[in-house]
Amino acid sequence: MSMQLEESWPKSAIFGAAALKGLALACLLAFSGGQASAATAPESFADLAEKLIPTVVNISTTQVVERGDGGEDFEELFREFFERRGQQAPQPRTPRRASSLGSGFIIDPSGYIVTNNHVIAEADEISVRLWNEEILTAKVIGTDDKTDLALLKVESEEPLPATTWGASGDVRVGDWVVAIGNPFGLGGTVTTGVLSARQRDINAGPYDDFLQTDASINRGNSGGPMFNLDGEVIGINTAIFSPSGGSIGIGFAIPSALARPVIESLRQFGEVRRGWLGVRIQTVTEELAEGLRLPDESGALVASVTEDGPADEGGVKQGDVILEFDGRKVPDMRRLPRMVAETEIGKTVEVVVWRKGERETLNITLGQLDDTVLAAAPATIQPEVSPDGSVSELGLSLSSITPQLREEYGLEDSAEGVVITEVEEVGSASEKGLRPGDLIVEVDQEEVSSPEEVAAQIAEAKNAGYRVVTLLVFREGDFQWVAVRLQDG
Repeated sequence: MSMQLEESWPKSAIFGAAALKGLALACLLAFSGGQASAATAPESFADLAEKLIPTVVNISTTQVVERGDGGEDFEELFREFFERRGQQAPQPRTPRRASSLGSGFIIDPSGYIVTNNHVIAEADEISVRLWNEEILTAKVIGTDDKTDLALLKVESEEPLPATTWGASGDVRVGDWVVAIGNPFGLGGTVTTGVLSARQRDINAGPYDDFLQTDASINRGNSGGPMFNLDGEVIGINTAIFSPSGGSIGIGFAIPSALARPVIESLRQFGEVRRGWLGVRIQTVTEELAEGLRLPDESGALVASVTEDGPADEGGVKQGDVILEFDGRKVPDMRRLPRMVAETEIGKTVEVVVWRKGERETLNITLGQLDDTVLAAAPATIQPEVSPDGSVSELGLSLSSITPQLREEYGLEDSAEGVVITEVEEVGSASEKGLRPGDLIVEVDQEEVSSPEEVAAQIAEAKNAGYRVVTLLVFREGDFQWVAVRLQDG
């Protein structure tokens, strides 16, 4: 199976959608004793379609495609071949023009149009066909490849029919949705379905948060709107999941909650300006949650804090787990960048962090993202370090930093921590990829500078009944938290 943007799909048949909807309705009737409420589905989408079709446009682009790499060299050889025979070489062919089709929708009567970035990327000319067959030339106001959105502008003598944004967060799984677009270049085509799922991550970009639908979406639907039954845009159709390249009822749309601020920023500034927190984060795994004494695996673990950045100035520390941001829970690491990016620059937000077993609330004023920076039991065990520096519970041999080790492992003069000099072939440390030359900077969020201090932190964890410790490891300029399960010493 493959995940594809619609413009790359081969032409194929549409199948299965009507049968699936019929089966779903039959199941509903069966579970309701043969009776279905009139509210389960509208009698017709005709009135809604008649109102919305004029707000949707067809987009066609042309692009001059130059000869491929090495074309000039081949042309020179081609010319010499004929000249050696006293013949005139044929004139080289002119560059060909490629075209593509997509969809878009009008968001302002003055002629602003939203579509996907991949629909108009690298286009030399962009044409917009209106519902009345009028063709207008469009110019690009701005694009954002991270969310695959673009804003166009056309000039029209008359005000154009425009859509209105809806709240994608209010649409529930199972609600009806309507998609309108230009599949296979056929023009204003209406398809219907339900919202199948929310918050899908399809590895399309750093801010993935797609709506999933079973409404038929095919080649040419890219950039077209997904409407709720109130006729409001709740998504922009962008991709499908398909083994054949055609629609099988798994389509994805960018939610309006993500798209709207991006489009407004493009309209105002010609670029997207996103909030910036100033942290590098990583996933809270089951082992890390145990090592950090978290009740569950939620949140985003702070691997490092940008010096003098918003988080640094707001009091965020390395090793904090961000649990809430601006009143919203952070269920996992990948959600936080999107939350921050959607937040107004300069806004002061409450950030709840987990620090050394306790929740703390911080107030942080967001900056602007620069895309080049890419947000007790009583002690009974005594710490012990073998004469060779090995800490058996970790499966590591350790040493304080010495001039010889600085030179051997290329450590900077400012480097601090405990040097890993040997890693046992079998054990949690080896499985986690630790290697000689790595620096252990903290154990369970406590700074360490000697093997004895590492052993002391391990003893404290074991005395408290824990079998996992978290190590803050520094390697080649980067920090990362690693959860290591303790071995029997």
